[in-house]
Parts: sequence; structure tokens; C-alpha cells
Amino acid sequence: MNNTAKRVAVLVSGGGTNLQKLIDAQNDGTLHSGKIVLVVSGKAGVYALERAKQADIPALVLPKAEMTLEDFEKQLCDAIAQHKIDYIVLAGFLTILSESFTKQFPNRIINVHPALIPSFCGKGFYGLRVHQAALDYGVKVTGATVHFVNEVADGGEIILQKAVDVLPNDTPETLQRRVMEQAEWVLLPQALEYVCSAFSSEKVSQKKKRSCCSLRSSSLSRTPAAGKFLVR
Repeated sequence: MNNTAKRVAVLVSGGGTNLQKLIDAQNDGTLHSGKIVLVVSGKAGVYALERAKQADIPALVLPKAEMTLEDFEKQLCDAIAQHKIDYIVLAGFLTILSESFTKQFPNRIINVHPALIPSFCGKGFYGLRVHQAALDYGVKVTGATVHFVNEVADGGEIILQKAVDVLPNDTPETLQRRVMEQAEWVLLPQALEYVCSAFSSEKVSQKKKRSCCSLRSSSLSRTPAAGKFLVR
């Protein structure tokens, strides 16, 4: 592993298939500019925690159902600071983080969404709902998007997108599976490697203001152009 690799935290809510693809990419060297050093789950007992255990990655459970969003984010802040995290990846993480949280980390949080943003995105579009909406609308092509996270749900700058065909007899379940296999699992490791490598050599240009949680990171003077990167 690159000694200068960025330290990554992955936030999960369920089975952790996207997490597994990141772990696999780390193991085979596809992801070498970043290293997963923490997995945070908003639920206890999910299989993503077992995946982290098998990969010898420290894991933390913050049961969101038992606390307010403010308390959840405060504890998440503490974990981020403790583990000196550079980047946060939302991998099937179903909680919408607050504006006060996301504004602290511009271009430091990335998410994968199972559609081609700006289609079928925003509050309420998650899981099978996204694919049902695509089928109801009758689109012939859908896909996945990896984007930076800001205060608008699915509104951050696009990093990578990949298109996936919609087939005549698709159900939400079959379409979800195809989008995961052909787009999400391909894009997320690529996007994380790109983000980590693109800014790994940049130096800190100004001291970050002290906050409840801060990422150990260099300031960004550039970001990928929105919509510029399309994986075919």
C-alpha cells in the first residue's frame, strides 16, 4: 500500500456490496491511492460489518434509529477526527447528512447513486424506488453516478457516470442488479482512486478552521468538471 495513500472512511447501511467492491479493488491494487481505514454503519447487525471484519478493517456502529441526526453526526465527527480521515464514501448509506455537516467537507464526501443524475434523484429516490421510477417513465437507458456530496440531496458535482440499458422485460429488481453489476461496482472504485490520486500531491494552502470534526486533507484548488467523465 502506498504510504501516502489517503485515509478513507466508508459509511454503510446494509449488506455492503459496494463496500466489498472497494475492498476488492484495494486488494488487487486497482485502488492504491486510498486506503479504507474505517467502516461506519448506521445499523447494527448488517452484513457490511462482517465484510469489514473479514478484511480486518475497524468498524463502528452508530445506531441512527436510537439518536438524533445531530448526535449521529457529532459521533461521526469524533470518529473522523480520531481516524484522521481524508475522504468519506457513502456506499449504500441511506441517511441524508445535514447541510452543516456536508459544508465542512467540500469535495471530500462521495456518493454513488443508481441513476444518471439529474434523472431520478434527490430526496426519496433510493433503492428500488429509483429503478421503479425509471421503468414507470419508460427510459431506455439508465445507469449510475458517482458524485461529490453537498447540502442538496444528489446535487453535488458529478465525478463519473456509466450508462446501462433498460431491457423490455425488466423489473425493478432485475434492473437494480444490472445497474449494480455493470455500473455501481465499476464506477465507485474508479472514482475513489481518481479522487485520491488527483489530489494526493496537493499541499495545504491554508489552515482549516477548527470544527467539531475535520478531515486530515489538503485544500482543493480544482475539482473534476461536472459531467466531464463518462465511463462507457
